[in-house]
Amino acid sequence: MTPVNHNKKALEAVDDYAEYRRIVGDDDGGKLFTPEEYEEYKRRVLPLRMKNRLYVSFGVPGGIDCKQIGPETQCFCEHRYKQHQTEFEVIPSERPIALQCKVSGCRCSSYNYIPQPGCAMVRCKCKHLPQDHSEAAGHLCKKCKVCSGFQSPYTCGCGRPSFEHRTLVETKQERLARGQPVGKDVPYAAMGGLTGFTSLLDGYLALQVLSEGNSLYSRGFYLKSKLMHLDACFEKSFVRPLLIAAACLPSVPHHLRPQSDSHGRCDVPIQLKTEKTTAWRGAR
Repeated sequence: MTPVNHNKKALEAVDDYAEYRRIVGDDDGGKLFTPEEYEEYKRRVLPLRMKNRLYVSFGVPGGIDCKQIGPETQCFCEHRYKQHQTEFEVIPSERPIALQCKVSGCRCSSYNYIPQPGCAMVRCKCKHLPQDHSEAAGHLCKKCKVCSGFQSPYTCGCGRPSFEHRTLVETKQERLARGQPVGKDVPYAAMGGLTGFTSLLDGYLALQVLSEGNSLYSRGFYLKSKLMHLDACFEKSFVRPLLIAAACLPSVPHHLRPQSDSHGRCDVPIQLKTEKTTAWRGAR
């Protein structure tokens, strides 16, 4: 096999550009800032961005947050969240906070999330797709006159129909008052409601992950770095399910439980695999 050599400086340049794009977004107008302009932009924008961050979620009022909105999450107008006005020098006092689309010619007056299960698009009660409705407030159908506005009967994972959900835009203080996580202050643009890896899951799945983590803690199984929190760094998403499951099941003898070496690798004992195979063959 031919070895592949990577240019370390080239890889660092890619990382620097990815960091630049997450921070600046489209504020550079398609022309990269000079190093001086970039530093001036960060000095001027980042303190205000972290102070006035807006958290955006989708859910039933009074219920769980079924979806946390991120920079690439699509709006009803088919533009991304990052293409809307996501930052204010002074947060508006009126509620709900309107996040108008910044794309030229778009009539969207505020970001509005529409569920998209897989590659399919949900339909309105009038049987027409979202793009068949106006992106302006009210979302009236362009193909029929019986529709009073887009309302999808699609059932969310929480068990409630989509038309009972609302897109919520709130400040850090308002989110804390609801008992929701706010994460750490980050310099990246249009982060919406993303606060960690668990916020990428749908609401009911995130609750399941957290409840399973709490169950492990209550049974005395504690990971040194609190890996079940899943929100601090990438390596926390690799919790090694075999190690956790075997350590939590009292029916598995200790000498058959998988052991990890000094490098964190987990090995499943051959005896455990052999015993399971024998039991399966005997049951046939």
